[in-house]
Amino acid sequence: MAKKAVIVFSGGQDSTTCLIHALPQYDEVHCITFDYGQRHREEIEVAQQLCKTLGVTVHKILDTTLLNELAISSLTRDNIPVPAANSDGDGLPSTFVPGRNILFLTLASIYAYQVGAQTLITGVCETDFSGYPDCRDAFVKALNNAIELGMDYPVRIETPLMWLDKAQIWALADYHERLDFINQQTLTCYNGIKGSGCGDCAACHLRAKGLSHYFENRAQVMSGLKVKLGL
Repeated sequence: MAKKAVIVFSGGQDSTTCLIHALPQYDEVHCITFDYGQRHREEIEVAQQLCKTLGVTVHKILDTTLLNELAISSLTRDNIPVPAANSDGDGLPSTFVPGRNILFLTLASIYAYQVGAQTLITGVCETDFSGYPDCRDAFVKALNNAIELGMDYPVRIETPLMWLDKAQIWALADYHERLDFINQQTLTCYNGIKGSGCGDCAACHLRAKGLSHYFENRAQVMSGLKVKLGL
């Protein structure tokens, strides 16, 4: 029986790193990208191109624009500015899209059920993140349990980046000899600029800081990565 995985794929650094990490491990990899009316819509085109370049034969784009009607965020509303990396604020950042990962992981699990995949991979991370509650390990485990109960199907949500910091995520790309590719071809920027991005938003700041730390401490970071992932 073919070993199959479904990857929640945005075309960003984290999900693309998950993809290159998964490709050697599975006989069949399906990528699923969600069109939720995001302001940086270039990510859908980037995701399509990345899948072609990396040889992913099944890439599904799902229309989930209903989320845009419900979830008010600077990533779903053009009239809400994307905050700069050093912006101060209380509570969740305006870039948080409420319910996004609840919806995405649920729909991706249904898709996994239909194609007979028992592994669902997502690039969420609790070590270096923007304070999003739906990126936490406890949330993923709770949702995974609910999904398995609700579908009576053994789908496992894997989060290979959960306990990696951004420098270690860059190290994982380098381990697979894809660091320059990830750096140049992915889109992480909240303002929709590929590669190094705008350099001002929180996503760009975190990405650049992690890359700088990796370059300055390459051997140490790579060693820590290998211990964490058992490479």
